[in-house]
Amino acid sequence: MDAQYTPFEIERDAQQYWDKNQCFKAVEDANRDKFYCLSMFPYPSGKLHMGHVRNYTIGDVVSRFQRMQGKNVMQPMGWDAFGMPAENAAINNRVPPAKWTYDNIDYMRNQLKALGFAYDWNREFATCDSDYYRWEQWFFTKLLEKGLVYKKMSTVNWDPIDQTVLANEQVIDGCGWRSGAPVERKEIPLWFLKITDYADELLADLDKVEWPEQVKTMQRNWIGKSRGVEMSFDIKQADGSPDEPVSVYTTRPDTLMGVTYLAVAAGHPLAKTASAGNAELAAFCEECAQGGTSEAALATKEKKGMPTGHVAVHPLSGREVPVYVANFVLMEFGTGAVMAVPGHDQRDWEFATKYQLPIEAVIADQHGQAPDLSEGAYVEYGRLINSGEFDGLDFEAAFDAIATRLEGLGVGEVKTNFRLRDWGVARQRYWGAPIPVKYGPEGQTVPLTDDELPVALPMEVTVDASGSPLKKMPAFSDLGDGWVRETDTFDTFMESSWYYARFCCADNHEAMLDERANYWLPVDLYIGGIEHAILHLLYARFFHKLMRDFGLVDSDEPFQQLLTQGMVIAETYYRLEANGAKTWFNPADVEVKRDDKGRPISALLIEDGQPVEMGGIEKMSKSKNNGVDPQSMIDRFGADTVRLFMMFAAPPEQSLEWSDSGVEGANRFLKRLWRLVNEHLAAGTPGALNTSALSDAQRDLRRKTHETIKKASDDIGRRTTFNTAIAAVMELTNALGRFHGEGEEPSPQDLAVAREAVETSVLLLAPITPHICHALWAALGHAEPAIDAAWPRLDESALARDSIELVVQVNGKLRARLEVPADADKAAIEAQALAAENVQRHTEGKAVRKVIVVPGKLVNIVVG
Repeated sequence: MDAQYTPFEIERDAQQYWDKNQCFKAVEDANRDKFYCLSMFPYPSGKLHMGHVRNYTIGDVVSRFQRMQGKNVMQPMGWDAFGMPAENAAINNRVPPAKWTYDNIDYMRNQLKALGFAYDWNREFATCDSDYYRWEQWFFTKLLEKGLVYKKMSTVNWDPIDQTVLANEQVIDGCGWRSGAPVERKEIPLWFLKITDYADELLADLDKVEWPEQVKTMQRNWIGKSRGVEMSFDIKQADGSPDEPVSVYTTRPDTLMGVTYLAVAAGHPLAKTASAGNAELAAFCEECAQGGTSEAALATKEKKGMPTGHVAVHPLSGREVPVYVANFVLMEFGTGAVMAVPGHDQRDWEFATKYQLPIEAVIADQHGQAPDLSEGAYVEYGRLINSGEFDGLDFEAAFDAIATRLEGLGVGEVKTNFRLRDWGVARQRYWGAPIPVKYGPEGQTVPLTDDELPVALPMEVTVDASGSPLKKMPAFSDLGDGWVRETDTFDTFMESSWYYARFCCADNHEAMLDERANYWLPVDLYIGGIEHAILHLLYARFFHKLMRDFGLVDSDEPFQQLLTQGMVIAETYYRLEANGAKTWFNPADVEVKRDDKGRPISALLIEDGQPVEMGGIEKMSKSKNNGVDPQSMIDRFGADTVRLFMMFAAPPEQSLEWSDSGVEGANRFLKRLWRLVNEHLAAGTPGALNTSALSDAQRDLRRKTHETIKKASDDIGRRTTFNTAIAAVMELTNALGRFHGEGEEPSPQDLAVAREAVETSVLLLAPITPHICHALWAALGHAEPAIDAAWPRLDESALARDSIELVVQVNGKLRARLEVPADADKAAIEAQALAAENVQRHTEGKAVRKVIVVPGKLVNIVVG
């Protein structure tokens, strides 16, 4: 064994061994428990960032640990390769998106391999491979045949620069998330999947999975199941003639008698009728068509409206109230119209205050009085007032009574609604999977047949900023005889909604999935950022249920357990320019001055020695230039050091603050571990371990060994708190370094106890720092590689103690520590605690009122 730790040679040799022996190739085995571990696959942007490294290291540690538990483990990797960034890069770099994407994949694959991740590379694919999306196209045609897909005109968020539809979540402050251009509202034909058909099941089945409660709550809120009343208001035009009734949906029918106006969306049929002869109203409706459709944006947007000249007739009182077009009402939500109760809804209150509309109280406050509405709406539940025959009813009674009355009049009914809307899957861009539909000369819409699939995307295509080139390529779209092919492509969420299943049988070129999917699914542990809590995870759950209903899988949910890792954060530094802009500098280019306690007090740019401002700790990002290149860390310290730091610096769910000194500390520990094993081997040959004849020192070290096994097993296997598992192993190596036998030279029994501790340390670290542990395990004389070794077995008998340490408190404050026999009874412990010198000092002259003994932990003496 070399005396020096040389990570680059060690890591090269280990990786070559794993590759040569196909150590991570997953093969189905019905006689073994399987474990499918999956991290959300990356977009091939060009380089891994530290967020990738953290995510994938977590998955790799779990995979390796489960393998050591005897599980049949699969951990695949692939590439989420379609999407707008490739098109933007193609425009900027004047290269086809395909070349940019595949070049990036090659580079990032090498980075992943350099980190030693235990991936089954035989299962690798990119979603831009036609072998992959061909089955997505096939499945879409089957969904279309079953009526689970439809096309309709839809008002969308339109990015005029990227020339594509944006989801609400891709509209930030009214602008496109990538282009930054102001978003327009536009009506275009779109393809939709009927996710709303599965809303109830998507909601109910959240109880079947082991996910963070925060994520479940986010999905429940997004699905948004509610019970309410849908009712219609008769409408009169300005000349008194009737118009089509307007339907509204409300979860608060108890406030019905407080309606003082109706508000409709700019796209509502009533708005279109009213604006036909009203240029001012038509211009306002056009203004409402600008900007995004996210509810978050609408909540903070200035409330604007304009009267239509129409009035609505209250369905119970017959009262006439004005109808406004309002910018806070959207056709995409509900019926496109709302009954406005400004006394009990803050949004309605703001609008009514602005336009001097009546604000009336119909719900009493907690004192049974009409609430003060001068400063805002009263939104709590309570008993009805100013509501005629419904006065005095509470919410539930009022809901039922008013719903019954409306149903009796034929103008309303109780309904269960969902906030969830059907999934628009069409995008007007090039770099995506073509939608497998063709249109005939007489308006026919026909799904393509199996023989016509895949619809392969042309790869050698020049992309510019004028929209999808597919629309300008007759060779792609023109099928002859008046038939044309659809030029929209799928939303990239389509590809990421079923990739986890394709990994199970990626080599099947004859079917989308086969029986191997049922062996591996559901995924046992899925790892990724909480930013994907709603859309990706919801769409994947929906897609899984679709595949189940088509007989492709037999499970209900795709991901049994979910781990959402925290962000990687780092210091930021900047200078404020004369124009008010900030120029950001990478932490590696900045020298930080610190006080005697290590706290930062100032920072200088190394290049010019001039001050820079400290911007605080934020998520690593290109925009703040505070990212650390993983490759530079691997080149400097080796992959194991990077992996160890990532797992030791913070629990997975918490943010990890980057620290150069922390990385250096991780490297020092690995050097120390290497030296410890080297010194142990040089000390001699161990004898056979005889657990019945141990000295006190030997027994103490062996107890520490098995306490560490117990803790690391629980920390990694159940709690996924890798940092505390690593800390426990560090404590064990410290104890090993302090261990000395009774003689000047270690005895064979000393070496046997030490060998158990050394081998335990190596194996407990093997999932985290696999390369060094591969080398150390071989150096310790094992013919089998560490990757095939079993997790250390706990010997419960080794945990037994002759004595235990107890903390002694007086009135809750620490005053002493006691060493007492492990089998000491309560009376003996009390007596020893009261006799302790420092305890007597703090109880002298005082009455001992109570002595509380917590077995195995502490004694608390209460004095007065």
